[in-house]
Amino acid sequence: MMDEPVPDDRDLAGIVRQFGRARVLVVGDVILDRYRIGDAHRLSPEAPIPVLRPRRQHDTAGGAANVAMNIATLGGHAILAGVIGDDDAGKVIVSLLRDANRVASALIVARDRPTTAKTRFIAGAQQLLRLDEETTAPLDPVSVAALLERVKDALRETDIVVLSDYAKGVLCDAVLEPLLTLIAARGKPVIADPKRPDFRAYRGVTVLTPNELEVRAATNIDALFDTEADRAGRAALEATRGEAVLVTRSAKGLTLARRDKPALHFPARARAVADVSGAGDTLVAALAVAMAAGASLTDAAMLANVTAGISVGKPGTATVSQAELLNALHTGGLATTDRKVLGFEEAKAQAAGWRAQGLKVGFANGCFDLIHPGHVHLLTQARAGCDRLIVALNTDASVRRLKGPTRPIQNEGARAIVMASLSPVDMVMLFDEDTPLEMIQALRPDVLIKGSDYTVDQVVGGDLVQGWGGKVLLVDLREGHSTSGTIRRMTLPPE
Repeated sequence: MMDEPVPDDRDLAGIVRQFGRARVLVVGDVILDRYRIGDAHRLSPEAPIPVLRPRRQHDTAGGAANVAMNIATLGGHAILAGVIGDDDAGKVIVSLLRDANRVASALIVARDRPTTAKTRFIAGAQQLLRLDEETTAPLDPVSVAALLERVKDALRETDIVVLSDYAKGVLCDAVLEPLLTLIAARGKPVIADPKRPDFRAYRGVTVLTPNELEVRAATNIDALFDTEADRAGRAALEATRGEAVLVTRSAKGLTLARRDKPALHFPARARAVADVSGAGDTLVAALAVAMAAGASLTDAAMLANVTAGISVGKPGTATVSQAELLNALHTGGLATTDRKVLGFEEAKAQAAGWRAQGLKVGFANGCFDLIHPGHVHLLTQARAGCDRLIVALNTDASVRRLKGPTRPIQNEGARAIVMASLSPVDMVMLFDEDTPLEMIQALRPDVLIKGSDYTVDQVVGGDLVQGWGGKVLLVDLREGHSTSGTIRRMTLPPE
C-alpha cells in the first residue's frame, strides 16, 4: 500500500515529456542478443533433439547496451561505456549503436576478449537452446585504464550514471572501486543493477536495483511478501549505505526501501506477460531517465514500474518508446472503464488481428472536444467506409499545444469514454504528439479518414496509407456544428 500522496498518471506524463533533457552514462557488460527463429516438426535421427529449420533471425543490443537503447527510445540521451571484442559480434554491436538515435559510443575494443553474445534458437514460442559465447574473466589492466579514461571524459556530459552489471568481468574490482570513487568526486547520482552476491561492493551507489533472487542471495531474506521485501531492502541499504534500494519482484511489483522513510510497495502494471528478457534493463533505464529529468525517487520508481510493465508484454529483448509510455499513462485507468480504449501495443495487435480476418481497418483522428452532431455524422460516414474504425484522440497536452491554454473543455479521460460509447467507433486510442503519424505507421490502416475541409495531399500519413495499397477518404462535413462555435455561444452575454 502507498502511505503518502503520490501523483496520478497525468502528473507522471508531465515528467515523461521532460525526458529529452536527460543525459545518462551507462557503464557495464555489453551483450549481443541473437535470435534464430524457425520451425521444428521432427526429431534428429542422430539424437533425440528437434531439428530447427530457420525462417528468420535478428540481433538486438543486450545488457548495458539494452539499457542505453531504452534510454534513447524513452527520449533521453545515453553514452555507453563498455568493452567489446575484435570480432563479428562486436561489429554488430557497433552497427546497432550507429543506427540508434541519441546513443553515443564510448566502447573500447579488447583484442583478446570475445564480445559477449547469447544466441537463442526458437521454434514457435518455445526456446530450444541458448548458446552463450563469453568470458567472465576480469578485464586486463590496459582495458581497465582505457575504460576509466572513457568514463572520466563522459562524466562531463551526463547527469546520472547507470552501472549495468551482468557478471561478465567488466565491472570487476579493478574497475568498480575506482569508478565509484570517480563518480562520487563528480557528485553524480548512480544507479547500480547488481549481480554480485555481496552488495558491499556497490557501496556508495545512490540506488541499488536487485531482483528477488539477487536480494535473497545477498541478504538471506526471501522477498516474497511485502514485509520481507522491506526487510531485505533495508539489509541491502545497510550494505550499500546509499539512499534507496528498489527491489523488483516480478508479478508482485516493486518495493522501494528508502533511508529513514517507510517502504513503498508498487503493484505490477503489466497487463500480459510475453517475455521478461531485458525487463530489468528497461526498468533501470526509465528510473535513470526520470531522475535525470528532475523526478523524485518515488515518481521515478512509479514510472519505471509502468515502463517495465510495457516491456514484459513484448517478446524478446525489447525497448519501450516515449510514445508507448505516454499512451500507457493516458489509457491505464480507462482500460477498465471501456474495453474499446486501448494502449499502443494492444491496439497494434488488435488492428493486425482485424486485418488477418480480412477486415478493412479505418483510422480517424482529432481532438473531439465537446462531441456534437457534426462529429457523429463524420464518424458514421467514416464507419460506412470500413469494417472497423479506430479513433485516435489528442491528449490534453497535445490539444493545448494545438488550440491554446483554455482547451480542451473536457479532459482526455472524459473524451475517450464518450468516444468509446459511440456505436460507429470500434477502438479508441490517445496520442501525445502533434500529429498521428506514428500511430498510422504502427496500425497500418486500410482507410485514412478526414473531413472534406482537407485535400488528400494535406492529410498526414495519406502518402503512407496509399503506398501500402490503402486510400484516403474525405467525408462531407455537416454545416453549423463546431466546438469553437459552441464555446463562443456559451461565453456571449445574454441579450
